[in-house]
Order: sequence, then structure tokens, then C-alpha cells
Amino acid sequence: MTRPAQEEPLSPVESLSERDDALRLLAASAERACEGSGRLVLLRGATGTGRTALLEAAAEQATALGMRVLRARSTPEDTGAHWATLRQLLGDGMDFTDNVLAGCGAAGPGDPGAADPRAYSARLWRLLRRQADRAPLFVAVDDVHTADPSSRRWLTEAARRLDRLPVLLVVTERCQYDIDPPDAGLAHALPPDLVRTHTLAPLSTDTAAELVRAAFPGAGPGRVADCVRAGAGNPLLLRALLDDLASGGWTGEPVPPAELPDTCAALYPGGYPDAVSWWLASAGGATSAVARALAVLETGGAWTAPGARTLPDARVTTETGARATRAPSAGDGAPAADGGVSGRGGWPGACTAEHREVQAQVIARMAQVDAARVAGWLTAMTRLGLLCQDADGLPRYAHPLLRDAVLSGWTSGRRRAAHRTAAEELMRRGADVAVVAGYLAHSSVVAESWAVDVLVQAAAAEVRAGRARAAVAFLRRALDEPMASGRRATVLIQLGSLECAEHPSGGITRLTEAVRLPGSSRDLVRAMVALATALSRNGETPAALRVLRTEEARLTDHPDLVRTLRAVAVLISDHELGALREEYRRRRGPDGDTPDLLGTAHRALIVRYEAMAGLVSSRDAMARIRGLLEEPADSLAEPFLLCTAAAVAQWADELDEAERLVRRALDTLGSFLLHPMHHVLLDVRVDLAAARADFATVLADPRARPSVNGHSGPGPTSAHTQAVIALVETGQLEEAARLVDGFDPRTAQDSWRTHRFLYARGVLRAAAGDPAAALDDFLECGRRQTVREAARSVVAPWRIGAAECRLALGRPREALALAEEELRLAEVWHTPRVLGRALRVLGEATGGRRGLELTGRAVEVLREGPVGTELISALVSHGRRLAASGERSHARKPLREAVERAERLGAVRLRTVAEGLLHEGGARRAGAPRTGPAALTDSERRIAGLAAEGRTNAEIAALLHLARRTVETHLTASYRKLGIRRRTELPTTLSLDTGGA
Repeated sequence: MTRPAQEEPLSPVESLSERDDALRLLAASAERACEGSGRLVLLRGATGTGRTALLEAAAEQATALGMRVLRARSTPEDTGAHWATLRQLLGDGMDFTDNVLAGCGAAGPGDPGAADPRAYSARLWRLLRRQADRAPLFVAVDDVHTADPSSRRWLTEAARRLDRLPVLLVVTERCQYDIDPPDAGLAHALPPDLVRTHTLAPLSTDTAAELVRAAFPGAGPGRVADCVRAGAGNPLLLRALLDDLASGGWTGEPVPPAELPDTCAALYPGGYPDAVSWWLASAGGATSAVARALAVLETGGAWTAPGARTLPDARVTTETGARATRAPSAGDGAPAADGGVSGRGGWPGACTAEHREVQAQVIARMAQVDAARVAGWLTAMTRLGLLCQDADGLPRYAHPLLRDAVLSGWTSGRRRAAHRTAAEELMRRGADVAVVAGYLAHSSVVAESWAVDVLVQAAAAEVRAGRARAAVAFLRRALDEPMASGRRATVLIQLGSLECAEHPSGGITRLTEAVRLPGSSRDLVRAMVALATALSRNGETPAALRVLRTEEARLTDHPDLVRTLRAVAVLISDHELGALREEYRRRRGPDGDTPDLLGTAHRALIVRYEAMAGLVSSRDAMARIRGLLEEPADSLAEPFLLCTAAAVAQWADELDEAERLVRRALDTLGSFLLHPMHHVLLDVRVDLAAARADFATVLADPRARPSVNGHSGPGPTSAHTQAVIALVETGQLEEAARLVDGFDPRTAQDSWRTHRFLYARGVLRAAAGDPAAALDDFLECGRRQTVREAARSVVAPWRIGAAECRLALGRPREALALAEEELRLAEVWHTPRVLGRALRVLGEATGGRRGLELTGRAVEVLREGPVGTELISALVSHGRRLAASGERSHARKPLREAVERAERLGAVRLRTVAEGLLHEGGARRAGAPRTGPAALTDSERRIAGLAAEGRTNAEIAALLHLARRTVETHLTASYRKLGIRRRTELPTTLSLDTGGA
């Protein structure tokens, strides 16, 4: 390999930075030699530290003192040639066959017939002395570590005799920790008093920054720091980088490019990667392999971003259920500022020292070298500046550009093989799923079952953490591995689910392939459920039903699976009540299905229909649901049962029970996102948050905004509906209006979600002062629900909204009729929320003393229900009725309570109304807690309590089945109310609350 241009002498400003002490040593030694007392000065340093430039500067100093300069530069090609370095040193202008070497004949050193080497050594010494007699000599030998053995021995012997001659021998030698131990240095056999050794240190950060600013005077601190890290304190690399930046279209510009690239492909003309290649070549093949193995480890995701890929709850298990890696302990990395876990959490070992040891051993296995030498090399390179320590104390490259330059010498095949070796070694040592999967994603095919296990489990953990794209990458890589048809179908279903989440039609091809694979009937049903759900969400419901009917005919021998497919058909054919209504009638009719064709999930759906149709009370509905939950359920049908039970429990004001059922159902589904119940579960979860007036959770739901790709699937979701209402209640009417404008109910699929969205739009229009338009929305919502025989407005209380609008429009009789009908249905269902709001509106519509009694009763009823805005509305209505009846002093108490409750919940709209009524009554606004533990909502208190216990954001999100963004939003609000800035302050602050966390 030829020496690159970067090793040519540098300019004085660049080459001699921080070399003043070396120049003073050389100048003093030169003066001493001129006085007749020579010595050997050994300049040592790593590749690229400027040894050659320093030697040239010393030669210039010597010439100025009147010394004669003799030069020689050794190369690796000289190693096998006898006396090659001395031919350069003493052969210029001299003839090895002159009379000084008389008696040697015409043969030169090393030639056949040449004299004994010891004779040559003596004669060369006499030749050197003769030249020293003419003038003091400055003998410069560059890169003596590559000199031939004969020349090295002669230079060592000469150094022993220089102390009485006017000769200064200055030698440069590469000194760097390599994997293959280097040969002994030139001066290893010399007494210390005969040699002065000076080791060149890497450039300091300040000096390197000065060089960058000299090249780019307008560079900001961030750009300068970027260049300094990529230069790694090495003059050779730094100059090459600055030359590339100056030659790549930025010549004459005051600043380097906006961002230093992470890949060498963006550099022109490419001097920087050439310099890195030279640096690696100088270090030898073993060192190069280790350097590239370290680069592979970094690109595999272990240290790319500390905490970003760590999944603390994931552990690898094989298909047989045997555990293949350890479970992370509580000490596996401290929580980061954002609640994540530090990057070392997934690596084997309990402390930094153990992590470093494992790192060295994995690299050694990848490069097939001694692990002890690898540990030393990592330490030495960190000292030189090419590596740095991350937040966990593990060595990594100082800049991604440097890492890319190191890795560019390996083909893609070698990189994949290295990733595979890393994955296998880490798997063997018990690393966590995230770490092992990070390397498998870039590796060649492993062809072992554990690889699929790791990739699938890592994908599931990524889904729980809200990183669907990473999960897709893992599952796509898993399909490269050989596996049984049933396992491949499962992977295809999971991958299709995730791809459909990105775009509704994206994963249908995967799901179709899963359906066509040979396998068991249960595998077929799972694939069919996913495919039918995807087709339905893509607006192809008829096609989904045809697929289900076709497969149902093939499963006549499996009645349990037939029931599952029928339940799917019920849900996607109307997503509402059409097919369920028919099922209910068939069940009640004389020719109905036999009991064996009605599974628990199917019977739960019928209970849901009866609840919505006003045919059963909440107590009876929950009793039947709880009875169904106690019956054994097929694993494929269990999500239907749990989800339906959660919806009915939420309507029945059993919010805690509904939340437990949602968690259980989501755990059952796991990463099986394409299931008819998955979106329903998410809807129930957001409805639970809305019922508790947890506006932060509602607005933090990632589904609460229109899709970025412009495709809303079947139309607005429940998250959109609840987000609109939450924005109205928190006083953000403009934001609510923008969200409403993102959908057109006239073109959206006619479903319960669309009906509820009409109700939410009516709420917005009423709050914006347009009761006429709001009334149209409420009535249209009611018309659509009535068509589906949903008499009871447990989903969208349209009668309540319509009655209030008619009161605002001066039509009390029509409002009274709606309120009476709502109360009649509410008394059948008989839950606090439904009954309380019906009493409230009926009291508003009735007026007088009877109206006052009804609103007072509404307050009493709602105090027994979940904490929400319904009680605040009832307090406001009761206060208004009291004021209207002339009891202004008595009206202040419920209105002040309404203000306090609205303040705590963040219900700006109701707080404003209550404050306005207080002001009209001549009262001052009562104080409400804005800060402290008492100001926390139930959700904020729950999440803050878990964080105080030491759980990370990802763990809290997984435990409560929330998006990580929701957890972060609640913690931010909690920090503000508690007046703290750090997570570590939570335990102390929450302990001040007598109610506990």
C-alpha cells in the first residue's frame, strides 16, 4: 500500500501545534551536538500524530545551525532488503565501493560475495565519522520501525558511540497499542542516558478547535465540536477532513456544511476515508478487524442511542418455553431523564466493568483475536481520542463519520457475518431481546429457531413501546429465516397487522399469503380474522364477509371456530347492530340456533345489544356478563368476550372493572393488532378516560388526530370524538373546530363512530353559540341510532344535547319531551351518570320548584358515580335554578363547588360558566387548588405514583396500556402542579399528600 498524500509534511501551523516542547528538546540537542556531544533523540507517536512533520521542522533548525542533514525514510518494503535504510542515509553522494570500503570488491551490502556484515558495520561507522569531521551532522531517520534489521542494528550500535561526536541522530518510530504485539523498539536495549525519548500526544480539544476555526472562521461552536470529534485528536485525520470539507463545494465559505455527514460517501474528494484506511493499514490486519468489529457493534444498535432500544421487560424464550436469556435486574441502568433506561440495560453484567468485559469478549470473538489485547486496545484508543466513553462508560467511536470510515473497508457480506457472530455471542452470554435482535436485523440467515424467537419477541416489545416501524423491520427480517408453516403464518399476521396500521391496504398481501399457507384450522382462523378485519377497515366489507363465509363452510367440523368467525362477521358486517339484531331475533325465535352454536362471546354480544336497545338494566347486564366471564372461553374467542364485557362495564359505570378487562384483553391480543376487538378496546380505553374527565389522556391518544397519510379508514374514531369534546371542555374551541373539519360525516362510513362524531360536532357548535346547527347534529345522531334500535343513548346522549339546544332556542315543550324520554330510559338502565344527567336536563326544562328538586336530585345521584364533568354540570344547573328562584346565597355553594371541581379537572368551559353565575350573583370566585398533590387528577396521581416507585415511562405505558406520549404528558402536568423539575423529587413530594400516591 502506498503512503497517502496525508502523510506529506503539513504546514507549520497545522503540523507543529502543541509541539513546542519537542522542538525545544531537538534544538537543545542540536546545539549540544554542534559542541561535540551527540545523542539519539527518539520521537515516538501513533499513526498520524505528525512525526514526519516534526522531523522536517527539526532538520530546518539544524540547517540553520550549520549542521549537515542526512535523511532516510524507511518503508515496509525495506524490511527484506539488507542495509536499505543506510543506503538512503549514507549513499547519497557516496559510493559504497569507493576506497573507504576498499577490500570489499565491487559487491554492495547484501550482494553475493559481500564482506561480513560486521565489517560493513565498522566501515559504515568510519564513513559516518569522516563526514562528521567535515561538519556537524543531523541524521534523520523516519519510520525506523519499518527499517531492515541490519540498519536497525547499526543505528542502535551507533547510538552507543554518539556521545563524543558532533552527530545528532533523530529517529521517528510508530508507537501504538495494536492487537498483534509489535517488535521491540529501537532503543529498548540502550541505557536511558544514551537516548532522549519524546512521545507525541494527540491534539488537545482546544488546539483542534483552533485548527477548525482557522479553516472555517465562521463555524459555530456546534460545527467546530463536530469536526473536532471526527478528527479524533489526530492531525492526519483532522487535516484530511478539513481538506475534504473545503474541497466539497464549500471553498471560500466561512462555515463548514450545515451538518457534518455521518457517511464518507458525502465527502469529496475522499481524503478522510483514505487517511482512516492508512491508519488501519499501519496498525495491521488484526487491529483492523477489531476496529471494524467495534463499528459493527455500534451499527447494530447497542450504543447507537443509549436507552432508545432497551426493552427492560423483554426476555428471550424458545418455542418450547425455555428461557434463553436472563431477566434484567432492577439495577440494569438508571432511569434516564425521559424515563427510559440507559443503553447498557440490555447487556449482560451488573456494572460498567462487566459490560466492558463482555464488549471486549464479543469483539474478540468477532475478530478471532485475544480478548485481553482487545480490552487494552479499547483503552489505548480512548486515550488517543479515536474512541470516547458513552454515558455508560462503554467505548465507542468519537463520531459516526469516523465509524463509517472504519467500516467502509468491509463488504456487506462480511458485515452481515459479523452481525451474526455478535448476535450469537450475545445470545450465548444472555443479552436481552432488544440487543440480540438489533444485530440479527442486519445479519445473514442464522437458520436456527432461536433467531425467529428473538426477532418476534423484540417486535412485540417494540409494539408495546409504540415503535411500530422497528417492529416491522424485525418481522421482515424474521421472514428470511426458515420456519414451519404455522409459525410463518403467525409472523405474516403480525407483520400484516403492523403494515396495515401504516396504511390500510399495506399488509393485505401478507395476510393473504398467511391464509394460503398450510396449517391447522386454528392458524387458518387467525389469518382469516386478520384478513377480514384489514379488508373491512379498508372499506371492503363485502369482500371480508365473502371470505369469512367461504372459510366457515370449510370448518363445519369445528363449531367453536365457526362461532368465532360468526362473531367476526357480526362485528365487521355492521360494526354496529344489524347482524347482531338478527342474531338476537333468531335466538329469541322458535327456530333459533341451538345453544351449542352460541358461544360465550356471542352471548356477550347479545347482552350488549339488549343494553343498547333498552331491554335490560345495568345490574342485570353486568350480572350476565360476569357469569359469562366465569365460563371457559376459547382463546380465539376470548378477546371478543373481554372486549364486549369491558364496553358494557363502562356503560354501567363500573369503570375500574372495565379498565381491568381492557388490560386483560390487550394482553391476550399482544401484538395481534388486526383483530376486530383491538380498535374497540382502544375506543373503550379512551371512553374510560373521558368518563373520568381525564382530558390529558384523551388528547394524548395518538389516534386523536387525523391520519398523516390522509386516509381515515372507516371514518372518525372514538378517539377523534372524545378529543373534540375534551378540547371543548378545556376551552380550545378553535383546535376542536380544526379537528372537526378534518372529517365529513356525509362521506364517512355509516357506523357508531360516525354517529358519535356527529354528537361531538353538536357539542362544539353548541359551545360556540350555534344551537340551531348543534340541534341538527344531535337529531341526526339520534335518527341514525334509532334506525339501529339503539334506544338508550349510552353511546352518545343525543337527547340531552338536543333538549339543551331547544331550551336555548326558546322551545321548552320540545325540550321537555326529549328530557322525559331520556329519564324513562335512564330509569331502566339506572346508572348514576345516565340517570343524573337525565334528571338535570329535565329539571332545566321543567323549571320552577319542581325543576329545582330535580336538579338537586341529579347532584345527589351523580355524587355516587365516577368523578367527571356530569356532576359539575349538575352543580351548575342546581345553582342556576336556586338563583332563578331567588335563593342567591344558597346558589353560591354549589356554584363554588362546581368551580373547584372544574379547576381540578381542567374543565375550562364549565368553570367559566360557574364563575359567570357567581359573578352575576355578586359573589367572588372561590379559591381552588392549582398546585400541590391535591391538584393532581386521578390519572396524573396514578402515573406519578408509578414513576415515584422507580418505573420508567416505557414500563408505565406497558403496565397501564397507554401510549408513551400519554405518560409523558401526564408527568409533565404533574411536575408543573407539584413544582418540581426532576423525577427523583416525586417520592418526597407525593409523600406530602395524606391520601398517598
